[in-house]
Amino acid sequence: MQNIKGKVVAITGASSGIGRAIALELAKNGAKLILGARRTEQLQQLVEEIKSKGGFANFTQIDVKNKADLVRLVNTAVEQYGKLDVIVNNAGVSQLSRIDELDIEGWEEMIDINLKGVLYGMAAAVTVFKQQQSGHIVNIISTSGIKIVPMQGVYAGTKNAIRTIAEAFRQESNGNIRITGVSPGIVKTDFADNLKNEEMKITIQKGMEQIGINPIAIANAVMYAMSQPDDVEIGDIVIRPSKQN
Repeated sequence: MQNIKGKVVAITGASSGIGRAIALELAKNGAKLILGARRTEQLQQLVEEIKSKGGFANFTQIDVKNKADLVRLVNTAVEQYGKLDVIVNNAGVSQLSRIDELDIEGWEEMIDINLKGVLYGMAAAVTVFKQQQSGHIVNIISTSGIKIVPMQGVYAGTKNAIRTIAEAFRQESNGNIRITGVSPGIVKTDFADNLKNEEMKITIQKGMEQIGINPIAIANAVMYAMSQPDDVEIGDIVIRPSKQN
């Protein structure tokens, strides 16, 4: 992981779960971080933890539904550290239900955060990356969409949209800006806490307890992609419990 040290990384959804794990592991390996999320108290605690261990981190409150917030996140990284090497678009949300239940509010939330939020992050970072002639986009996606199942139709649709957009971007790029998709399976996080569908909440939480993997595994995948030489691009990583079907 020698290529991690000194890299400047912006992370969305950094206050808990996978985003928090990515931040801690990157800091441990010498990266300089700008952390973004809505929950400032958790961000402050994370920054203090990283700094107490000799790491470099700061935070700014963002909501990925607001494109100006993503611009501010990226600009904060450049202002504080002089550059931006990587953006990790990690923020995401799920509302799992049958399509004919018509949870339109849930659909819109997932589209705004999982799809538009990632696009806003990419747009903000690409503006800087073009000026630098270098950069790396890492999108945290999901195994949903790789295996289509009931109750996850719209959620999986937002995740597959990011895969499609990333592949187009890869082909359009001249190689100066790399793009990686990391698709986690069942991970032990607070992913299910905001689910409105109680049946799905119980099912997901039970799956986490029984076979969920540590979010550090996802952080390690991100670091693997980031640590490659500039002329090597890791396109897609699928990482899930060995028992997940």
